[in-house]
Amino acid sequence: MEHQLQDPKFAIPLLQPETLDDAFIEQLRSFEPELFVIAAYAKLVKQNVLDIPKYGTIGVHPSLLPAYRGAAPMQTTLLDGQDITGVTLFMIDEKMDHGPIMAQETVQIGTMDYIQLAKKLAEIGGELVAKTIPGLVDGTIIPQEQDHTKATFTKKFSTDDAFIDIHDIERAHSEGGEIALVIERKIRALNPEPGTWTMASSIGDLHFGQEKRIKLLEADLSSEKTLTIKKIHVEGKKPLELHHHEQSLDK
Repeated sequence: MEHQLQDPKFAIPLLQPETLDDAFIEQLRSFEPELFVIAAYAKLVKQNVLDIPKYGTIGVHPSLLPAYRGAAPMQTTLLDGQDITGVTLFMIDEKMDHGPIMAQETVQIGTMDYIQLAKKLAEIGGELVAKTIPGLVDGTIIPQEQDHTKATFTKKFSTDDAFIDIHDIERAHSEGGEIALVIERKIRALNPEPGTWTMASSIGDLHFGQEKRIKLLEADLSSEKTLTIKKIHVEGKKPLELHHHEQSLDK
């Protein structure tokens, strides 16, 4: 499928193939591209595609490679409680996030959640691509092989991975400690997808009459490292900020 991007002065073709079949590859060749840039593409690209552009194919990856290769680098970084992450530009080869590195830029994570981190790294990635391409073309930037002995890998998270037991939530609220840190990171990392959730008939001083599926949207750690759930979404209701729960669950 081919479309034009909305601004007519650019008239840039937008291709949205379901597979990288021979017809699509020939269409790519017809543009006589000098460089490909690939971001947020969760499939391996075959060498016959990588070989098309004159200067190769750049990958934009939201971690400091060789750490956190694979499908969920940002989520896993948050789950691990890392303080620093970043963006890596690398030359793509046929293996996953494996090729030589051109450039990296680091970011302090702080209290960012997944959405905030993804936005920040996307902005940095775009700027880094613009700064790096001239050096690749004129030969002043020489990609450096990754230290593959330090590679770590991530996986896509499922709904089951995002489940949090209500008893753990209660203990994190009353006792704090490591369980509170783990749950707070999980809520920051796994929303909006696959979405952290629990099953409970009550949470805090809210009582539902029967056990319900509750999405856990936001949480906070106190100075004593105890956990407070700040925002939930009970099945069949609208999202609710817990300090506003007197507004009624029927809204």
